Amino acid sequence: MTNQKYIALIDCDSFFVSCERVRTPELNGLPVSVVSGERGCVISRSREAKMLGVPMGIPLFQAVEKYPECIYINANHYNYTKISQQVMSILKEYSPNVEVYSIDEAFVDFTGLTKLYKKNYFKLAREIQKRILEEAGIPVTIGVSRTKTLAKLASDKAKNTSYRVALVGKSSINHLLEYTDIQEVWGIGRKLGIKLRGLGVRTALDYIKKDDKWIKPKFGKNGLGVKTELIGTIVSPISSEVELPKSISDTKSFLQFSSDLNFLKNELSVHIHACCVRLRRIECKCSTIGVILKTKDFRTLFSKVKLENPTDFEFEISRSAFPALAEMYSSNEVYRSVGIVLEDFNKSAEEQLSLFNNNEKKEQNEKLGKSLDTLEKKFGRNIVRTGFVNKDIPFKQGFLTKPQEV
Repeated sequence: MTNQKYIALIDCDSFFVSCERVRTPELNGLPVSVVSGERGCVISRSREAKMLGVPMGIPLFQAVEKYPECIYINANHYNYTKISQQVMSILKEYSPNVEVYSIDEAFVDFTGLTKLYKKNYFKLAREIQKRILEEAGIPVTIGVSRTKTLAKLASDKAKNTSYRVALVGKSSINHLLEYTDIQEVWGIGRKLGIKLRGLGVRTALDYIKKDDKWIKPKFGKNGLGVKTELIGTIVSPISSEVELPKSISDTKSFLQFSSDLNFLKNELSVHIHACCVRLRRIECKCSTIGVILKTKDFRTLFSKVKLENPTDFEFEISRSAFPALAEMYSSNEVYRSVGIVLEDFNKSAEEQLSLFNNNEKKEQNEKLGKSLDTLEKKFGRNIVRTGFVNKDIPFKQGFLTKPQEV
C-alpha cells in the first residue's frame, strides 16, 4: 500500500478561441484570434493562427495589418465563464478534490480513481477528455504525475502528443526533467531562469541535483519547494477551497469617445451589473467601490467610496457610484472608458442584520438580484438592463429591456 498522490492538470486548449468555435462551428480549422477589445490586443490564438505567426499580445491594429488572413473576434468573457463552469462541473463529477486554478485550468486529485472507475490513469484521462469535448465542446490537454509542478510539465509534454495526454510516473521523472529547460518549470519563469542559467543550471534535472544548501541562500524557501515538487514530493496540495478575490472590476473602452454624462452613466450601469453578477456568484457582498473614468488622452480619474452597508445589488452600488462619476465628470472633456471596482468582501451568510436598517427592503433587493441572474442564465446576458427612465431626471432608475441574446 502507498500514500502516493496522483495529480492531473486539465488545461483547455486555446480556451477563448475554443469557446468561440462552440458558438460558431464554421470557425473550426480557420486561423482565429480573440482580442481584448476594439482597441485591445490578441489574448488567445488558434493553432492555425499560431502557424501564421500571430504573436500573443500584439495590438489589434498591428495584427490586422500584418496578418489580414486571420479572423479577429472581440472577447466575450461572460460566455467564457459559463463554459468554464461547465468544464469544472464535469471534473467535479469524477473527483471531490478539484482546484480551479484559472478560468481554463484545474488540478484534479486522481488518487484512488483507478479503482473506483476500473481504468488506468491514461484511460481515465481520455474518458474525461472525451466528455468535456462532447458536453462542453472544449478540447483539453491532460498531464498526470505525482505533484502539481510535475503535472504541469506533463501537460506541456502532452501538447506534442497525438492524444494530448501524458503520464509521468516515478521511473520517468528524471527523463522528463533532463529535457525540460529550467525556464519552463512552473514557479521559475523567464527572469529567474536567466539567473539560473548564468549559474550553470540549464535544465530541471540540473536544478534537482543541486544541494539544498546551495538553493536556499539564493532562492529561499520557494526555491526549495520547487525542487521538492520536481523530485515527486508534494509541497502544494490540491485545495478545493475557493479564495475570495481581493477585488472585482469591469471596464471597457467605448466604440466612440463621448462627453455625454448620461451615456457614461448607462455604460457604468452595465459594468456595475457585470460585477454584481460575479459577486453574487461567489455569495459575497462588497463594502467599498471605486469608479474609474479615463479621458481620450489616457488620463485616468479614480474615486473610491465606502458604502454605508455591504451590498451585492446594482441599484445600491449605483446610488454611490453615480455621484462619484458626476463629481469627476467635466463637460469639456472627451472620455474613452468608464469602469467600476468592487473591494472589501465578506460572505453573505456571515452578514449580520441591523436593527437600524430597512431589512425588508434589503431582502427585496436580494430577491431582485437573484431574479436578474436567473433571467440571464435562461435567456442570455443583459436580457434586462438597468438604466434611466428619463434623461432629464438624474439618478432615477428603471429597467430597459433588450432583445433576447442566446
